[in-house]
Amino acid sequence: VQLVESGGGLVQAGGSLRLSCAYSGSTISINAMNWYRQAPGKQRELVATITNTGGYIYYADSVKGRFTISRDDAKNTMYLQMNSLKPEDTAVYYCSAQDLRVGNVWGQGTQVTVSS
Repeated sequence: VQLVESGGGLVQAGGSLRLSCAYSGSTISINAMNWYRQAPGKQRELVATITNTGGYIYYADSVKGRFTISRDDAKNTMYLQMNSLKPEDTAVYYCSAQDLRVGNVWGQGTQVTVSS
């Protein structure tokens, strides 16, 4: 599977952005997809997870109530709707796919910058 993120950018605090992760290739062995982020000088952290059926969704406490993960398999795209953005949300955001055959597959990342 190949992953390509888009939708990052510069936004003021309190604003919104929607990230997209387009996936292509064989997805039959994908059981879940994730959004991670990595801020400068910090470890990469899991932001949200959605299973292949959409039956289980996880959010990190820091984004709960503000971010929404979703997927549209007809469009082969996963989304992260980010509302009420804060400066501490500034990071490179990565999508990943948990492939049962090869492990975690990563996209190239998209920069999100929230100004105060």
